[in-house]
Amino acid sequence: MLNIKMICTVLFFVMLQTVTAQRTTFNKYGLRVIDNIILYKNDVRINKAMKMMRLKKRITKLLLELHYATNDNFLHQQLYTTLADAYLRLPAAAALEGVQKELNDKGLGLKIFDAYRPYGITEKIWEAVKDERYAANPATGSGHNRGIAVDLTIIVLKTGKALNMGTGFDNFTDSAHHNFMHFPKEILDNRILLKSTMEKYGFILFDTEWWHYSLPDPKKYALLNLDFSDFDK
Repeated sequence: MLNIKMICTVLFFVMLQTVTAQRTTFNKYGLRVIDNIILYKNDVRINKAMKMMRLKKRITKLLLELHYATNDNFLHQQLYTTLADAYLRLPAAAALEGVQKELNDKGLGLKIFDAYRPYGITEKIWEAVKDERYAANPATGSGHNRGIAVDLTIIVLKTGKALNMGTGFDNFTDSAHHNFMHFPKEILDNRILLKSTMEKYGFILFDTEWWHYSLPDPKKYALLNLDFSDFDK
C-alpha cells in the first residue's frame, strides 16, 4: 500500500509532466521560453547552476540603481515592479561576488543597473529601439533573459559615487563603445579597470556598451519570462 510520501511524489511528477506538456512550447521565433515556475524549479532540481540568486543577499556592500524599476530610463516608464533586489543565475552571482571582493580591497565596489530581465520586457524594449547594438533582438533573446548578464559600474565605497565612465547607462551613441578612445585618460582607465576585473572572473564584454557584461555560452541557460517574485517562492 502506497504511503502518503510516495503518493505525493507520484502526484508531483504527474503534475510536472502535465505542465511541461502544456507550457514547453516554442514562441514565434522558435525559442523555448520558460514562463512557468514549475518548469524553472525542475531545471534547478536537475542542475543547481540554474538557480536564480538575490544579489544583495549574497554580495555585501553592493549598491542597486535599477532604472527599469522606475521611470528614470530611456523609455520614461516603469518596466519592472518595484524591486528590492536584482537576480542572476548562481554561476554569474558567484563570479560577480569575486569581482566585488577584489574591488572592495581597493576601496571600490559595484553598482548594478540591471541584471535578470524577463523576456517580455526585452520584447518591449526591442519595439522601441530595434538596433542590436543597444537592445537584444527577441529572435535570439538576451543574456539578461537567461540570468547571466549584468549592467553595472564601479563606485567609491566611502561616498557611493560612481567613477566617471564618460557616459551614463543606456547611452546609445558611439561614445559608449569600448573602442571609443576620445576621452581623458582617467575615464579610459576607469573603463579598463571595470573590463579587466570583470574578465578576470569569467565575464565577457559587449562591444557597444561599456556597462554590459555576461557569462559565455548563453545557450546553456534557458530563456526566462518569470516575475522576479517567482524566484523567492
